[in-house]
Amino acid sequence: MYTGVVHQATRRLTAIIEREDDGFVALCPEFDVASQGASIEEARANLVEALTLFFETAADQEIDDRSSSEVFVTQVEIPV
Repeated sequence: MYTGVVHQATRRLTAIIEREDDGFVALCPEFDVASQGASIEEARANLVEALTLFFETAADQEIDDRSSSEVFVTQVEIPV
C-alpha cells in the first residue's frame, strides 16, 4: 500500500563546533564546509543548511574532490 511518504536518504557527517568571540563556528571536516551562529544550536542548524545547499549545487567532481572519508576527532594531552 502506498502511503505517499517519500523517504529521503541521509548521510551522517561530523560537526565540530567551537566558540569564537560572541558566537559559535561549526565545521564539517569531511567536506571543509563551515557556518556560524549566535548559539550552538543555531551554528549547527546553519551548518546543516550549508551542507544541504552544498550537496544540492556542487558538481559530482567537486564533491569527490572535497570528500575526506577518514576524519578522526580525538584529544591530546600536552605538558604545560
